[in-house]
Amino acid sequence: MDIPSPVAPPQPVTAPVSSAAPAAGETARFVTGSPLRHVAVMTGTGAVGLVAVFVVDFLSLLYVSWLGDPSLTAGVGFATVVLFFGVSINIGLMIAAGALVSRALGAGDRPLARRLAASSLVHLVIVALAISLLMLAFLPLILGRLGATGEAYAVAERFLWITLPSNALMALGMGYSGVLRAVGDAARAMYVTLIGGLVTAGLDPLLIFGLGLGTDGAAWATVGSRLVFALVGLHGAVRVHDLVARPSVADVVADARAVYRIGFPAVLTNVAPALANAFLAGILARFGDAIVAGGSIIDRLVPVVFGGIFALSGAVGPILGQNWGAGRFDRMRETLRASVLFMTIYTGVVWALLLLAEGLILRLFQITGPTAHLVSFFCWVSGALWFFNGLLFVANASFNNLGFPLYSTAFNWGRATLGTIPFALVGAWLAGPEGALAGTGVGSLVFGCAAIATAFWTITKLAREDGRARV
Repeated sequence: MDIPSPVAPPQPVTAPVSSAAPAAGETARFVTGSPLRHVAVMTGTGAVGLVAVFVVDFLSLLYVSWLGDPSLTAGVGFATVVLFFGVSINIGLMIAAGALVSRALGAGDRPLARRLAASSLVHLVIVALAISLLMLAFLPLILGRLGATGEAYAVAERFLWITLPSNALMALGMGYSGVLRAVGDAARAMYVTLIGGLVTAGLDPLLIFGLGLGTDGAAWATVGSRLVFALVGLHGAVRVHDLVARPSVADVVADARAVYRIGFPAVLTNVAPALANAFLAGILARFGDAIVAGGSIIDRLVPVVFGGIFALSGAVGPILGQNWGAGRFDRMRETLRASVLFMTIYTGVVWALLLLAEGLILRLFQITGPTAHLVSFFCWVSGALWFFNGLLFVANASFNNLGFPLYSTAFNWGRATLGTIPFALVGAWLAGPEGALAGTGVGSLVFGCAAIATAFWTITKLAREDGRARV
């Protein structure tokens, strides 16, 4: 079933708006110029911020491990799993905010864009607070189901009591970042995560070691970084661009349907990869701790080396949204083609670098035997595996921003179940843990190709239904 647009079909921009606001060309910057350049710039700046966060997260856990107690590291690890759930929900609603604002800007309706930005941010904060309170209420049950016991349980519980209330700050910062991407300000959107990451990098060693707070120091560093996220985002979206109106109860209620029509499927979409990862981890656990260690190292490597693909999925959405608002379906197709080309080049370069750095990675983690074999195998197959994952990411961004959010939900859950479970089981049976890893790649190939083909089809469908479109 086709999902209707959550915003009334916009009219093409034919004249600049009033002098009190920037001209349409200043806000809807993606409707002109090279789509490939827009994709490259938005992805590049987004990747800097994302990779900074991933590297800082890695260092934060590394600092805790230097305390010399494995239970402390395990406790922070359990807490991170719980925090990831809240962040996944924030991301889904951030996608909704960016999609709605970019579409309104593309249509030249700046007042609507400001109103939708404000309403989206209010819903982000409300949901983030509700999820935090719910998780705190059921924390013993959640941690117990994750397998936390003893000191690890105590560390995780204390860590979460400190950090979960700040989930609302994280949601606010992410919402502002989505608004900044919608207006095309890739640099300030990058600063939200980059500066927050730098704050964490500085606070972590100071609080953990300098003040002797241990894992509590890592938790308070997380809170500090989330406060910075919100403040930096507010400066860019509100003070620089004046793109967030004063929210009203009437507007927040009226816009709720538009926000959740995109946000709810996007949230479901983001939860699916966690299911796939959990299932793969369960298969790898059958082969012993050495293989589990290899899988953990791969989990650390993926977001750092393939951060550009994660950034690409966030970058392509505002470009598509603005061009849809302007009725430029020809540019929407060109944007998808440019995204696939960019990803092909990016994964090829990263794959080559991973192969060259294989020995260095093994020495850095000081691993041998089965652990080293699995990590080496990943270096050899990672490029192909993540290229097809990237196709799925780009397609999902297109679905979320063009009024077909349930398509992204269906493809992500399909990949997490039908595209993971049978292929990983057969792969493990035929070739052990390496086969399981390769099996997930086969599933990614099937669903990635199907998803990107469907994304092009949805643009053709929208063009046929829109009489004003330049196709």
